[in-house]
Amino acid sequence: MAQARVVFHLPARHLKDWRETRYLKLFARIEEAFAPLGARISVCDRRTRPFQAGTTDAYDDGDLHILDTGRARGRGVLNASIAYLPPFWHLDPAGMQAESSIGAQVFDPSEVPQRAANGFFERMRERYTLARRSRRAQEEEAASFAPGAISVFLQGSQPEENGLAHVSGEAMLRAVARGAGGRQVLVKPHPLAPEHDAAVIARVIAEGCSITPTTANVHDMIAASVATVSINSACAIEGFLQHKPAILFGPSDFHHVAQTVRQPEGFSAALGNALALPQPDYRRFLYWYFVRNCLNVGAPDFAAKVQAIFAQAGFPPERLGLRAPVI
Repeated sequence: MAQARVVFHLPARHLKDWRETRYLKLFARIEEAFAPLGARISVCDRRTRPFQAGTTDAYDDGDLHILDTGRARGRGVLNASIAYLPPFWHLDPAGMQAESSIGAQVFDPSEVPQRAANGFFERMRERYTLARRSRRAQEEEAASFAPGAISVFLQGSQPEENGLAHVSGEAMLRAVARGAGGRQVLVKPHPLAPEHDAAVIARVIAEGCSITPTTANVHDMIAASVATVSINSACAIEGFLQHKPAILFGPSDFHHVAQTVRQPEGFSAALGNALALPQPDYRRFLYWYFVRNCLNVGAPDFAAKVQAIFAQAGFPPERLGLRAPVI
C-alpha cells in the first residue's frame, strides 16, 4: 500500500504563513509531531476541493485530508477548528463546533472525577474570566450593569446561512426582549459582523422593544446576568465559568447543560427552566467536554490523541508511513 499523505486544506491567504498563524496552531503541531516520524505533510488551498456541508466522497483518494473549519463528512476527511476557547481544538469526522461529534455523546457527570474537574475549572476561570479574556478581543475598561439582566450574544448571519440556527438572530433577540419579564436585555454584536448585527438591533429597537446595545467585555455582561442567550455562541461556555445558564436558539455540541429553544415562543419557558431547575454540573461538564473530547495543542498527550483520531479515520501509523507509532 502506498504511503498516505496528510493534506492540510487551509485558507489561501495563509498558505505561506500557516505555521506562524495562531488560529491554525493545530496544523503546525501535527506537523511538528508527525513529520519527524516520516509522515508526508502537504498543504493546499481549501477551495480546490468541494468545501461543503454533508456527506461527500470527494476526499476518498487514499490520502487523509484535514479541513480548516470544515463541514465535510466522508472517507478520508477530518474537520478542524478551535473548540471555542484556545488551546482546545476539534479534529472530528462529523464537523466542528456545533456539528462536532461531541453533540451526539452522552454526558454522565458521575464518570468525571470531581477533584480533576475542580482544578480544570479554576484554571479556565483564571485564564479567561479573571483575566477578562476571550477568544475575540474584549474591552479592557470595566463596565457595570444592574444585576438580574439577560445577555444576548449575536453571531451575524453565519449560523442561519449554514443551517445551524433554529430561528434567525433577529427573531431570537425579539423573543428575548418580549419575554424578559422586565429584566434588562443586554445585547452585543459579534465582532466579525458589527454592521449586520447593528442593523438587527436597530430593527428590534424600532419595533419598540427595550434592549440595551453594548460592546462591553463579555465577562462584565455575564457577571450582571442571570443567563446568556445565543444561537450557539462560545459566550455560553464562558457563562458556564460564572455558573450562568445558557439558552440556545440553535443546535450545539454543548447542549447537554443548556436549554435549547426551537421556536421564539419557547423562550419564556426556557428561561423559567434555566432559573428554576437544579444547576447543571458545569465543572464536570467542562472537564468532560474539553479534556476528554477535545485536543489541547499544548498537552503531553497531544500526539497520542491525534494518532488515535487518525487511526479511527482509517489511517493507522503504518498507512501514514510512520517509522514508529506515538507512545
